[in-house]
Amino acid sequence: MNRLSNTSQLLAAAVEELSMLPGIGAKSALRFALFLLDQPLENVERFGSAILKMRREITNCPICNNITDTPICSICTDGKRDSTTICLVESFRDLISIENTGEYNGVYHVLGGLISPMDGVSPSNLSIQTLVERVEKGDIKEVIMALSTTIEGETTAFFIYRKLIPFDIKVSTIARGVGFGDNLEYTDQLTLGRSIARRQPFNP
Repeated sequence: MNRLSNTSQLLAAAVEELSMLPGIGAKSALRFALFLLDQPLENVERFGSAILKMRREITNCPICNNITDTPICSICTDGKRDSTTICLVESFRDLISIENTGEYNGVYHVLGGLISPMDGVSPSNLSIQTLVERVEKGDIKEVIMALSTTIEGETTAFFIYRKLIPFDIKVSTIARGVGFGDNLEYTDQLTLGRSIARRQPFNP
């Protein structure tokens, strides 16, 4: 990086920022920076504007905690979806993975993580209370635990199950087509779709 800054401090700064992206090392960051440097200025301005607009305007849906650029996300406002069934997921990435299967037509609730004391993540850091409040309203018939089959996922599912016991609803979990220790994000669509379709009662 020092040698690069001797050539151009602006290029070095751009490479340093690009290197912050997941999975992008210094060599890839330099390749991307040089690519952008070769593009017409209007293309780079459009690229930068899209990134800034995304960061400034995307928020979380107040109902399900999904990301959205409207007051309420498009899934929660879709009248064709089954609003009595909630699929509980760890993150937006898992939501997208399930949507891509085409096997689910209910709504979602995004936790924003999993309980992990080792990482300093407690139940209060997640959107668990808002899930309970949705169920309390009495319109929900089923909550599907579509969490990663890791120790953290199992711990989180059990904690939430205990919270939902007082309510007269069905609590289910995805079928074991998803193996223990797997993250939903990396599960193939066919397996994940079958796991959703063949969900079974949650047995802690």
